[in-house]
Amino acid sequence: MDDLAQYHELAFYTLSLRDKEFIHQHIVDAYGAQNANDKTKPIALFFSLAGLYLLVERNYTGRQVQKAHQTMASKTKIFITLNLPEDRGQVSVKNVLDEPAGTKRNMKIMEWCRSVWSTYADQHRKIIEATDKLLF
Repeated sequence: MDDLAQYHELAFYTLSLRDKEFIHQHIVDAYGAQNANDKTKPIALFFSLAGLYLLVERNYTGRQVQKAHQTMASKTKIFITLNLPEDRGQVSVKNVLDEPAGTKRNMKIMEWCRSVWSTYADQHRKIIEATDKLLF
């Protein structure tokens, strides 16, 4: 199964949880940042990384990240340009799916998010400043 098919399988899983925290948002952001390329729109990459920042550094739930995305989108249509690191993290969507459904898989999702966020370390300041300017 290719990476995109695995992502769709994971998305089906997270959406079926119907959890109030909305963990699904975190997989959208992790996958988006991990798989971005030169054709990815700046808004998509920025929102993915802003979502990972809000999760990892500020402990936002997926629902809170979703609302933050809406707030940021309502304030600007111009987003910062970010460089893509060669390494995008040691954890992949496949590693998440390898875990049994439930607590272990959900914990692996969080590990995946932290892994992807860490690969953009040289741009954290830029991402944090842009996100905070739009939200706070």
